[in-house]
Amino acid sequence: MSSLLKFLPFRKAEDTSSELAAATEQSAEEKISKSLGDSDSVSESLKEGEVTTVLDPELNPGALTFDEDAAGGMGRQLGVFSFGRIIGTGIFSTPSSILGSVGSVGASLMLWVLGFVLSFCGLFIWLEFGTMFPRSGGEKVYLEAVYQRPRYLATIMFAANAILLGFSASNCIVFASNILVSSGQEAGRWASRGIALGVIFFVTMLHGLTPRVGIYLMNALGVFKIVILLFVVVTGWVVLSGHTHIKDPHVNFRNAFAGSSHSSNDYATATFKVLFTYAGWSNVNYVMNNVRDPVRTLTIAGPLGLGICAVLYLLANVAYFAAATTDEIRKSGVTVASLFFGNVFGSEAQRALTVFVALSALGVSRISGLSALNSNKGLSERHHSYFCSFSNKSRARKGRHPPPFGNRFWASNWPTGKSPLPGLIIHLIPSVIVIIAPPPAVAYPFILDVEGYPQQIINLFIVIGLFWLRWRKPNAVRPFKVWWPLAVFFLAAAVFLLVAPFLRPANKVGDTPPLPYYLYCLVGIAVMAFGVLYWAAWRIVPGWFGYELVPRKEILQDGTVVTLFSAHTKAQ
Repeated sequence: MSSLLKFLPFRKAEDTSSELAAATEQSAEEKISKSLGDSDSVSESLKEGEVTTVLDPELNPGALTFDEDAAGGMGRQLGVFSFGRIIGTGIFSTPSSILGSVGSVGASLMLWVLGFVLSFCGLFIWLEFGTMFPRSGGEKVYLEAVYQRPRYLATIMFAANAILLGFSASNCIVFASNILVSSGQEAGRWASRGIALGVIFFVTMLHGLTPRVGIYLMNALGVFKIVILLFVVVTGWVVLSGHTHIKDPHVNFRNAFAGSSHSSNDYATATFKVLFTYAGWSNVNYVMNNVRDPVRTLTIAGPLGLGICAVLYLLANVAYFAAATTDEIRKSGVTVASLFFGNVFGSEAQRALTVFVALSALGVSRISGLSALNSNKGLSERHHSYFCSFSNKSRARKGRHPPPFGNRFWASNWPTGKSPLPGLIIHLIPSVIVIIAPPPAVAYPFILDVEGYPQQIINLFIVIGLFWLRWRKPNAVRPFKVWWPLAVFFLAAAVFLLVAPFLRPANKVGDTPPLPYYLYCLVGIAVMAFGVLYWAAWRIVPGWFGYELVPRKEILQDGTVVTLFSAHTKAQ
């Protein structure tokens, strides 16, 4: 329990968030000295390139202080307005799969409302953790703070999930499918795959080698998704008013629940898609080191952005159902928005407008909520590739990437000193695999399912950890405190989403045939189990041969502070 004190600085109630922000101004040397302790053996500040071995038995690679900030990188520059980037392209691609699972318009709309409620509950839970520990890393940070025994187990399990299942393929597939529709070409097996692969390699190199250019380009492209979403919503109002050639825009809303599925599996699978579309609310927690005044920014921008997003999502779905039949929507796949434009404006306008949908997907390829840097205006935006690579960097800084990822290269900002290309490459590999491996027709829903299931495992441990911390440390400073019934509801939902997918769906095959309907669950569990096995091999097996792993701190040339581990005989 003593090591938990590093995570929970006890203060008087009158301490403000400005005090927390001011604490982040310390130098890198002070941060390292604090993390190593005040003993004489580590009293000297580290100089660049110097290596110090730490023998403190209470050293925790995830130990946090409110004044910790990452050396190197772009600094704390994300503000309230950066959170307007919650909206992704899932709203243009997932409604068909959701409708196909639940079977009716009414059930589909209810799931979008439920997804909003669950996302809001999750947002408030993450706000409590994020304001307690305003530091980059997201769930990794919170799991380390709660589950300190067995040491490193929670971190490695999370790292295994993030590295092996941290896909960026979904938006690349959406781009490929829509660009083929706009060109009038058939979406062949390898045509779609080839375009998606080209996109993901392009975005990786763009952000890894020319980060500023990537930021400006993605800022510009990111505007498309907002404009298109608003355009769909407004057009939907016009369609519902009867001022278009759509004969009966209200037909889908009569007997809206007719044909609804009665299978828990179908609702769980559809919920994964809805939650994917809302997932942007949590991305800022991965780059907290870059957020100005984290407490204020999180508590204001998070609920505001998510609320606006939810209203637009619900209205967009109403627009889709007003302009197309349910059969048309089911068959549209990831090109629902393209179908909408074709039904309302005709085929020529459909091709032109679908290009903008494709560009919006490119703008959020490997993005979960844009937050890159615009230093002149104080607005920031950094792409999903950044979120995942910074999360990868955070794990690499602890030296816990599986070989060959556990070294200083993968934790660096090589080669630009500002953009973590090694982390982007780690993120690229599994994305390429899932673009190529599954059948193209089911690749997109399978990716969303296989990402969603292990995330619920993490969510379960996060919310249990929330209650555990409140019980063990009731007096810890909590700038924001979630209402406990919301946390209980979130916990119950996580349990349901972990159990229901194993129940047989109504059509007995799920939404990813010919793949077994339960395959994505097994993949998620296998990844978590791999994390446990890797932890055992890394943490326990060396002891059988008389070795122990000793941590040491090091500062890289770009200023990044890393913790590396080396094997020593126990006699040493």
